[in-house]
Amino acid sequence: MNIQYYGDFCFKISTKPAGRATEDVVIWTDLLPKGSGLRAPAGQVNLVLISHGNEEMPGAFGNETVVLDAPGEYAVKGMTAFGFPAYRDTEEGVERGQNVIFIFESEDIHICYLGALGHNLSPEMLDKLNGVDILFIPIGGADALDSKLAAELVRKIEPRIVIPMHYKIPGLTLPLETEKAFCSAMGNCPTQTLPKLNIKKKDLDGKLMEVILMERGV
Repeated sequence: MNIQYYGDFCFKISTKPAGRATEDVVIWTDLLPKGSGLRAPAGQVNLVLISHGNEEMPGAFGNETVVLDAPGEYAVKGMTAFGFPAYRDTEEGVERGQNVIFIFESEDIHICYLGALGHNLSPEMLDKLNGVDILFIPIGGADALDSKLAAELVRKIEPRIVIPMHYKIPGLTLPLETEKAFCSAMGNCPTQTLPKLNIKKKDLDGKLMEVILMERGV
């Protein structure tokens, strides 16, 4: 599995859910908004996960592209994906609207993408996240989790790997916090960023809440 970060909530994940000798399935998460100052990924995409809003979504993808933007259970491209309802604020969506948490598994790696989550999670939702290997979590505040609540959630979920998103990086014009407060709260951020993450199931052995900071893809 290969993971690249394009800034804000936008990732490109290339994976082989049907096995090593098969073609990649390419997944994009929440496309970059207009005026963000950053460029979205390009090329073929098989699956797009939209956690909040779709006004920035291109008018058309290829005929083979599947777009998930609502809660539900889905069978897509050899994977089972689950979308769970959540909110972008602590007022059940009154202030900033709704959000979808996506969970899916590929290559025996259990992934949770929290999207623009803006509140703590119920015990019932935390149970659904039990056993998460890779957690994508917003940390920059503004219109999603701030660094303190994000760190609290990481400790409740206990994923093997934590990939922060939605924080201030070079070129991004959105008014977000940097990763520093989150790293201070976690106490284990790396000193270097990765241009991409290539990971297999065996690479997760012995890891617990390991934070990985990623460079912006180009």
